[in-house]
Amino acid sequence: MTAEALPAPALSHGRLLPVSVHFDDLDALGMLHNARYPLLVERAWTEFWQEHGVRFDGDWATAGDACNVVKELLISYEAPVTRSGTYAVHLWLERLGGTGLTYGFRFCSPDGATTYAQGTRVLVRLDPATLRPAPWSEAFRAVGRELLRSAG
Repeated sequence: MTAEALPAPALSHGRLLPVSVHFDDLDALGMLHNARYPLLVERAWTEFWQEHGVRFDGDWATAGDACNVVKELLISYEAPVTRSGTYAVHLWLERLGGTGLTYGFRFCSPDGATTYAQGTRVLVRLDPATLRPAPWSEAFRAVGRELLRSAG
């Protein structure tokens, strides 16, 4: 972790969603706990996909594209978050495959100019009956294509 946050390039791809850091998200040193970053990123993704009709309502058989699992999570902590308040998560897709995807993210200032953490996460869509990889729906893929880094 460096002493100062790294400046971010202008937002040329993906989507910036606001997130809130609460006092109880901070650790004993007064910094955002490392386990909170992925949680806040997950909340931002959940909000994004719910805007597009992808949600889990308690039934895996009808969950559709929401029936997915994490295969890999990589995160790099660039600078500490030392205060509660409003921040943002910059979301985009690096890769959109037939049954999997890789998304990129940055935990950043509300305007996206300052990066505190960044990373990638690999998801695999599952068939709820077999728990084997299954293809994303065309509706999901259409939304996903708009988030591809190369599309921005």
